[in-house]
Amino acid sequence: MRKAAPYAAAAAFAAALAILPLHATDYQQFEWASVGVYACAILGLNVLTGYTGQISLGHGAFMAIGGYTAALFTESRLLNPSVTLVLPHLNPLLTLPIAGALAGVAGLVVGIPALRLSGLYLALATFAVAVSVPSLAKRFPGQTGGTTGIVLDVHTGRWLYEVSWSSAAVLFVLVWILLRGRVGRAFRAVRDSETAAVSSGVDLALYKTLAFGISAACAGVAGALLALSAGFASPDTFPLLLSLTILIGAVVAGLGSLWGVLVGAAFVEFLPVYAQDVSKQAPSVVYGLALVAIMLVAPTGFAGLLRRALRRG
Repeated sequence: MRKAAPYAAAAAFAAALAILPLHATDYQQFEWASVGVYACAILGLNVLTGYTGQISLGHGAFMAIGGYTAALFTESRLLNPSVTLVLPHLNPLLTLPIAGALAGVAGLVVGIPALRLSGLYLALATFAVAVSVPSLAKRFPGQTGGTTGIVLDVHTGRWLYEVSWSSAAVLFVLVWILLRGRVGRAFRAVRDSETAAVSSGVDLALYKTLAFGISAACAGVAGALLALSAGFASPDTFPLLLSLTILIGAVVAGLGSLWGVLVGAAFVEFLPVYAQDVSKQAPSVVYGLALVAIMLVAPTGFAGLLRRALRRG
């Protein structure tokens, strides 16, 4: 019964997601679509940090790569005369796998030199990536629109809701299948002890780099969805704060577990809104106090809290 409880909860949540659009306004559907976007990004970071122990503060950069990819394949040149890069015009749905693939390649490129780093040094290196990518976008206005960015068509909340959660479901299933097999066992071995993993025959370089690629691919899809939701892609769409937000969501979700990803995504989407309602003068203070309180109650995140509840049950 205990093993079946998470699956039953997942099925109930999926049913609730299917029913929610029937009783929600367009704005509410847009809000929940944003939760789906965050879920994709947090899922990827959980693979990297939760399953291989590699800390990243640069996932906003991979989201930016995905966002600009979607924008360049779907943008209207009448609205963006400064963009001179010519790419085939594609349906927005077709840009999602392309965004994931390109961001995944970027993750592999970043992951290779990152093999020499760990802990705080790796975090600082990925932090530098998050800082530099938006700056690069400003330097090439003919490709990215510069500081003004690229304007996209506006989609309805219902469309964004369905696309975001469909993408999140596909990524969740793919990652779940991957982590249940040999790759997942290798990831966990690397996280628990790199020395023991190498002695067991695990190719440390291969799996640590692979984790970066998979994590970045999920972030790329999330970035494409974020650009489609916002209706534009610019350096301000992917600020440094975005990388920190994704990390906060992953910690609240519970590192090393997939079941808490949805809770972490809902946390980073809705808590700032409620914090604004509590205090319009200092919403960040309310946000910070709520985060500290959650970490005191559940230091291992929602996933750890769920495991303890199941043991007691």
